[in-house]
Amino acid sequence: MHRDDPQPSTGSGTDGRHPHARRLWLLRADRFENQTGQVRTSLAGTRFRRQSAATHALPDGPGRGQRQAAHRDRGVDRRGNNRHLQCQLWPTHRQCRTYRQTAACIAPQSVAMSHNESAMSSVSRRKAYRAAIVHSLADPAEVALEASYEYFADGLLLVEDGKIVSVGHAADLLERLADDVELIEYTDALITPGFIDTHIHLPQTGMIGSYGEQLLDWLNTYTFPCESQFADPAHSAQVADIFIKELLRNGTTTALVFGSVHKESVEAFFSAAQALDLRMIAGKVMMDRNAPDYLVDTPESGYADSKALIERWHGKGRLSYAVTPRFAPTSSPEQLSLAGQLLTEYPGLYLQTHISENLQEIEWVKALFPERKHYLDVYDHFNLLGERSVFAHGVHLCDEQCARLAQTGSAIAFCPTSNLFLGSGLFNLPMAEKHKVNVGLGTDVGGGTSFSILQTLNEAYKVMQMQGARLNPFKSLYLATLGGARALRLEDKVGSLKPGNEADFLVLDYNATPLLSYRLKQAKTIEEILFVLMTIGDDRTVKQTWSGGRLVHDRG
Repeated sequence: MHRDDPQPSTGSGTDGRHPHARRLWLLRADRFENQTGQVRTSLAGTRFRRQSAATHALPDGPGRGQRQAAHRDRGVDRRGNNRHLQCQLWPTHRQCRTYRQTAACIAPQSVAMSHNESAMSSVSRRKAYRAAIVHSLADPAEVALEASYEYFADGLLLVEDGKIVSVGHAADLLERLADDVELIEYTDALITPGFIDTHIHLPQTGMIGSYGEQLLDWLNTYTFPCESQFADPAHSAQVADIFIKELLRNGTTTALVFGSVHKESVEAFFSAAQALDLRMIAGKVMMDRNAPDYLVDTPESGYADSKALIERWHGKGRLSYAVTPRFAPTSSPEQLSLAGQLLTEYPGLYLQTHISENLQEIEWVKALFPERKHYLDVYDHFNLLGERSVFAHGVHLCDEQCARLAQTGSAIAFCPTSNLFLGSGLFNLPMAEKHKVNVGLGTDVGGGTSFSILQTLNEAYKVMQMQGARLNPFKSLYLATLGGARALRLEDKVGSLKPGNEADFLVLDYNATPLLSYRLKQAKTIEEILFVLMTIGDDRTVKQTWSGGRLVHDRG
């Protein structure tokens, strides 16, 4: 629902600010400056306001209402000089509060680059973030559009100990903030939940953008040689570091990740994710046939390696394990049976694999499993369907298969970029909606050509257009956040900004590029703002990424 703020009085200044208003801004940890009027910090719009001596309204941005609060002059003498460098006054009638700035806010991107620390620690246990805010409440396919989201033109998000405490209008929440809450304000920015990528391949990072083949030839020509390198722990660690930085730089805070057939790839990924306390899911590929000899395991070794990784990592912090047979053609019946056995032995595990991506692939499955009536029936026979099972692609599924997915609570990862890049086909989202199948969004790197969920939504819109349908921006937001969380059965933890959820969220910058800035100045509604962000936005649009209340990426 749209929750714009009432328009306040703007004071006597012609620019909407009181002519005598003075503000003190924190530009670096060791330097303070007095300024009159609008000032931007080195964080390109992130404001650490120290005090203001008059009633004022903040400048309007696209889709944002004016914001007003009364201030008392508690820290400035008659000349406007600060008397309390350690104090910071926020737009409420209260005593001074003391703030310290975190190292993460001083050194952009340093958080995502430092995996030697267990995680970035917050200076304040409680923080409030002020900006425009939007998040999904429900699937627009199941409720009225206006009931599917919540939007605050001038919003406030309150976080304590890594959890969301409240979200709402800044005007309502600011007056109730306790004195020890640190307030961070953003101009021309939108806060959303962190993005959720329900299908991506860590080992394919080094082959993204490989030319000229469709799925099966592409696997043999590019994928298998690239994945063979992950037997080396040092190589696995190097790529895991790059991979996680790319996820965070693009605003992805949760992902369902394929490793390679080597358990070293998953060890490296989980180690890097644990260092930042990220909510991630991953698994070692099980693949015992129809692949090069240098890249196959056996039913027994695949089971044993998976079991060792489960024992070590599943449920450790915010990490979970996914049993990961690559797809039916590369796993023998014996291996698929052992995959199902792991799911039985360890309740709470995930299952990830591929299904019905390519027409040649489907014919191959028919030849390998002639006794099964269709592709999904292969997985169903080995007890691989369930509420934590995610099947990537599903481009060529029929109604019967969609109905069975819904019946078992299984989910589909919609991967529009790779489906177009590899010429696989167009996913039928309306059919999945008709059967009430949970659907999340997948970048599918390296068949997908970008880590950006925003750009993946751009491609999803085109996939729908080519089928004579439209993808509403609020449905796109749902797919990228709450839809992904529901596909992973994590909606009680991530995917929205409801109180009690983990504080995984993004700050999207309206001024990330000159074109984006200009285009958004023409935007009249939050629906239009979202659509512009999802069509011409990319990694540059993601100003900051927060995970569990910690700053894990800062574009600077």
